[in-house]
Amino acid sequence: MTPVTCAWRGEDDPSRMDRAVLQLGDLGMTGHGTSMTDEYSLSWRLDATGVDPAADDGSGPGRGWRTRALEVAVHADGWSRALRLVRDARGSWSAEARSQGGRTLPQAGLHDPASLDDALDCDLGLCPVTNTMPIRRHALAEVGFGEPRDVHLAMAWVEVPSLRVVRSEQVYRAVSPGRVLYRSAGFQAELTVDEDGIVRDYPGLARRIDAH
Repeated sequence: MTPVTCAWRGEDDPSRMDRAVLQLGDLGMTGHGTSMTDEYSLSWRLDATGVDPAADDGSGPGRGWRTRALEVAVHADGWSRALRLVRDARGSWSAEARSQGGRTLPQAGLHDPASLDDALDCDLGLCPVTNTMPIRRHALAEVGFGEPRDVHLAMAWVEVPSLRVVRSEQVYRAVSPGRVLYRSAGFQAELTVDEDGIVRDYPGLARRIDAH
């Protein structure tokens, strides 16, 4: 596993600072990170080393970079929330959530597990890290210009700061080496990523500020 440390500043919210420490391997990654804003502080821990040995012989896109678990905690003045989201070896999703305090937000947790039966990835809201799994699994940042293809995916999207988990339909498309077009629910952005498939620039959301 190769260690990588990253930092981003929010573009939609300049007060938001995101940091991540990742361990990258051939078939996935683990990591932890934080997001600090004027409104709340958030911490997360991710295990995206899930594999499906039946998907292929190990050389194709089906085998690795699948979510196994995501843990998220949010703290603010007068309220807090926590979530543990798990995808098991059979591909079933489950979650444990708790809330404290009086902030009016959607209920935390996963309320329709069956809606995620075909999802392989989690997507933590406002966090640039979780784009890496589909980009790496499908080798999208490595595809040369002139070979674009749409990859349609279902995600377990974690809303921030409520920590509600819902299904999200997303499309990734290779544009050129290091550039990937992302679309979801009428929104789209062309992501710039580094050689590890980690976001450098997510227009409208975040831009890398570390030296990597």
